[in-house]
Amino acid sequence: MTATRRFGVLAAAATIMIGGVSGCAPTPETGAATDSKDPVVVMTWAPQGTNSTNLPGMPAMAEAYARMVNAEGGINGRPLKVLTCDEHNDSVRAERCAQQAVSSHAVAVVGSYSQYGQSFMASLENAGIPYLGGYGVAPEEFTSPLSYPVNGGAPALLAGNGRQLSSICNRTALIRPDSAAGDQYPEYLDAGLAFRHRAPADDIRAPDDATDYTGAAQRAIGSGDPGSCVTAVLGDRTATFFDSFRRIGGGSQVRTASVLGSVKQSLLDSTGGADSPLEGAYATSWYPPANDPAWNTMRTAVSTYAFGDNRIDVADPGAETTWIAYTVFTKIARSLGHDAITAQSVHDALGRAHDISTGGLTPPLGWRYADMLAVRGYPRMVNATVTYQVVRSGQLTAVGKGGFVDVRSTLEGT
Repeated sequence: MTATRRFGVLAAAATIMIGGVSGCAPTPETGAATDSKDPVVVMTWAPQGTNSTNLPGMPAMAEAYARMVNAEGGINGRPLKVLTCDEHNDSVRAERCAQQAVSSHAVAVVGSYSQYGQSFMASLENAGIPYLGGYGVAPEEFTSPLSYPVNGGAPALLAGNGRQLSSICNRTALIRPDSAAGDQYPEYLDAGLAFRHRAPADDIRAPDDATDYTGAAQRAIGSGDPGSCVTAVLGDRTATFFDSFRRIGGGSQVRTASVLGSVKQSLLDSTGGADSPLEGAYATSWYPPANDPAWNTMRTAVSTYAFGDNRIDVADPGAETTWIAYTVFTKIARSLGHDAITAQSVHDALGRAHDISTGGLTPPLGWRYADMLAVRGYPRMVNATVTYQVVRSGQLTAVGKGGFVDVRSTLEGT
């Protein structure tokens, strides 16, 4: 969920074919396959190997999902071919990934991450390629008529986090990236805090690629009075922030919090498990906790088809988003005829979709006009639910009985 401003680095994007048998190329005019053996081509992209947010589990999950689909006979008898691209948290590379999707005649970009919607979305729109199940970090995911989000993005997470903290915090400090994306965060967190008439959070900007956050941690702690809370939303650098927080004595009376993606199970494991400085921290997610039985099908698929790929962390919200997006795509594609799976037909089918089940990982999804929420600046949002979690004994677990919390009214009031 962090942003970076790195430009000017050009690199060729790598592609990987999964379990497909190549036939004739799709025709440029229609995108329709011309041979019964032609694969259904899709693309997944995400940043890898950068100094900021990295989500290698998203393309890895896409590859594993394609192996599963192809082992089950493909999509209407045609193999699923997944192309992957490293957008490297760079606007130029994001555009090149989109161009690769266009030149490869992909029928959709599925389960991907990029903050640079202004760079990639125009190319997809011009080619008529739908963008299904983006991570939710780029505003264009919630404005483009070709985008089909599966979660409520950063607005839902921040509003939900604010509502979660409003029950315990007299004062809240928000540590967030000093970036265009981060500039949106205070508005939504404050809307959640206002749910119980709490004051707006102290807005503390910080670099999303720093190696030390001592100054930011000191400002966040302040006097450390009871009822003080600190929520950090710095993506991969959240761990670095909480290390600085711990080293300066964080304060036993200061409650900590974050959102999924910035805090995840792998972070808790690497920082001491039950002895982690995040023990007792509150967290807000789009999805159920990783130990929820609703994820069992994904876990089985990963153990069977990922072949020990250590890029996949089944508790990572990026990999989870990719799984959900491919679940939706496969249902949509299989509802079409054998020869009718094109970018246009997928776009049309998504536009008609309603009550698409994701197996309890989200509420049923649909993108008809009637399904759109009235969230200012986010007209394509259809799912504003979150889950509340807390770190107990080093594990992210549901708060109370769990279940989805709908923050639609909070978002529609901003």
